[in-house]
Amino acid sequence: MPLTRRRFNSRLSRWHVANRRTLLIRTATGPWEVLVAEVMSQQTGIERVGPVWRRFVDLWPSPSALAVAGTQELLAAWAGLGYNRRALALRESARTIVAEHGGRVPATVEGLEALSGIGPYTARAVAAAAFGVPVAPLDVNVRRVVSRVLGVSASAPGLQGAADSLVSRDEPGRWFDAVMDLASSTCVPLAPRCDGCPLAEVCASRGVVAAAVERKASGGPFSSTKRWLRGRLVAAVIQSPADAWLPLPGRLGVHDRDAIRSAARGLEREGFVELQDDEIRVRR
Repeated sequence: MPLTRRRFNSRLSRWHVANRRTLLIRTATGPWEVLVAEVMSQQTGIERVGPVWRRFVDLWPSPSALAVAGTQELLAAWAGLGYNRRALALRESARTIVAEHGGRVPATVEGLEALSGIGPYTARAVAAAAFGVPVAPLDVNVRRVVSRVLGVSASAPGLQGAADSLVSRDEPGRWFDAVMDLASSTCVPLAPRCDGCPLAEVCASRGVVAAAVERKASGGPFSSTKRWLRGRLVAAVIQSPADAWLPLPGRLGVHDRDAIRSAARGLEREGFVELQDDEIRVRR
């Protein structure tokens, strides 16, 4: 059966009525809450985001509120999500929204992409969900569904335009949710469940198992990684009294003083902390 936007969306929409995931971030109201949710969901499992997102937007319900937040309280509110630089980028975006957009989140993909830490995917996700712009946010999940349906490579250069042509003109945010839910439950990476897929009749890849992508071995426990070490340093400084200098420890887990200094210098370059004579504190 030939693929058309109408056939794609009628099948997807009917399936989603019964299979929609209940996620806290989907209760977002207004562009600011949507923007915060999408930034938090970058590189973080969506189930983990919900409670942190709810507390965060309760603390800072608008760009103008977040724009004046202190670094220590900001990092404390972000705790548990990882990749803390996203928190600083979000605050910088809030300041730009206040200074250049009158406190209102930009309503276009181009305006959103101009904000700190906002790439093509997040810009399109916010534009679709918050403003009804009919664009497809292409992350690995949406790419997988669209590329399989079309029978093309997930890295095909024209995939963005092809995906945009399939987006519901009436409810692009719902379309995005539905494709994400299909990708997580049915059109999964290694063994897609084609028999239960609502798009099977219009899918060029029906019955074809996508090539598995081998995951790289971690090379050791998480506690041996730089990310773990950075997380411990951030946790230490945000739990200390305001403006207090903390001496760098001689050892954290398997990490020696040199590794700790290196991690601290990285946090300093990224704007999280100040470092002086082997002492560290949250940047003021």
